[in-house]
Amino acid sequence: MKTEVKLNRTLTLWQVVFIGLAWMTPMIYFTTYGIAFEASKGMLTQAYTLAFAVIFFTAFSYGAMSRRFPNSGSSYTYAGKGIHPKVGFLVGWSALLDYLFSPLIAYLMFGIFMHAQFPNVPAYIWILSINIVLCVICILGVRFSASLSTAFVLLQICFILFFCAILVKHLTAGGVTDPLRPFLQTEVPLSVLLTAASLICFSFLGFDSVTTMAEETVDAGRTMPRAILAIILIASALYISTSYLTQLNFPNLSLAGDDASFELMRMVGGAGLSALFVTVLVFAIFTQGLASLTTVTRLLFAMGRDSVLPRNIFGYLHPKFKTPALNIVLVNVFSLLALAIPLDTAVKFVNFGALTAFFFVNLSVVSQYYIKDRRRSPAQTVRYLVLPLIGAIIVGWMLTLLDVNALVTGLAWILFGAAYRAWSRKRQAEVPAGTANAES
Repeated sequence: MKTEVKLNRTLTLWQVVFIGLAWMTPMIYFTTYGIAFEASKGMLTQAYTLAFAVIFFTAFSYGAMSRRFPNSGSSYTYAGKGIHPKVGFLVGWSALLDYLFSPLIAYLMFGIFMHAQFPNVPAYIWILSINIVLCVICILGVRFSASLSTAFVLLQICFILFFCAILVKHLTAGGVTDPLRPFLQTEVPLSVLLTAASLICFSFLGFDSVTTMAEETVDAGRTMPRAILAIILIASALYISTSYLTQLNFPNLSLAGDDASFELMRMVGGAGLSALFVTVLVFAIFTQGLASLTTVTRLLFAMGRDSVLPRNIFGYLHPKFKTPALNIVLVNVFSLLALAIPLDTAVKFVNFGALTAFFFVNLSVVSQYYIKDRRRSPAQTVRYLVLPLIGAIIVGWMLTLLDVNALVTGLAWILFGAAYRAWSRKRQAEVPAGTANAES
């Protein structure tokens, strides 16, 4: 009888936290600085505070479902078990847009950025290089990936703290006239801040990704909710404090465009800080690619193990490293699209997939806890009905803010998934029972 190879439960709380932060990439605050600054009319502190409030409801729902179902699969598992398996498949299929294109975006950004720094080396060389390196690292095991993620995330956090320390030093020298102004200004309309917050919410993506590694986490039912909360709180503290100190130092700052972060570095710390920024940013992009590759391969593994994708391919684990090696190779082959696809197109896929998953995870909490488990005391009604419904409404509103092309493409992807699932089930029904059992 063939022994089933299982994922190893080795990840601790803080390893999970750092993998989530690696996917999120704390340095994304600077890479999106120009866009966020322009969208919020310079009121980044209020915009990030609103974004934290918005994303908290969905983070709570992920925590609740990860406690109830400590399995790999994330939104696919939660919607499938909380609502219905057919809904779970479509949610997992939608989430694939987020997870599949995330490593591709990291590879593409790495290629673009490194080519800008070293113009004599073509971008495709950098893209192919990071593709191969991350493929090998991920196959070697999640614990090794977690160690690298921890080191590189700590490097990013240290840089942000150093940046904030310079800002504090400037404030100490010049004095602060109105310390509450970044939070209390009323010059920018609330509608503008809400629109900016909807954009900034994507800086928090990553807390959800760690739930795909539940079966590689020690005591996942307790660890995952704590990890999600820690990821959100750490990221919020970094983003809001950096925005606050920057606004105090430069109340009349006006920056926009892709080079806004480089201009900010020169203003705060000159050429030395700019050079350090470039170095840390390279490691940040590398780490994000590693974390996102780890995430998507675990989602594919969960769908393969459930036979909603071909099990002999997607449900395969390497007998020695206990990693979904075939998934890792396949995702890296898919990520070669980074050689041809535009960055903004890839981002649209990620946005649609993430928001769709968020919407249904919120509804899964209501379905599982409030309806099926009948947890309806006053406190439970707030936790399992009111909070997740608020989260679903907010995420639904954010979906309407996506452009038409993103919505049309996303819906087409879902329809394709539904057609594939119908064909797959029909094909499985036509296979003789003995053959099906032998194949699985």
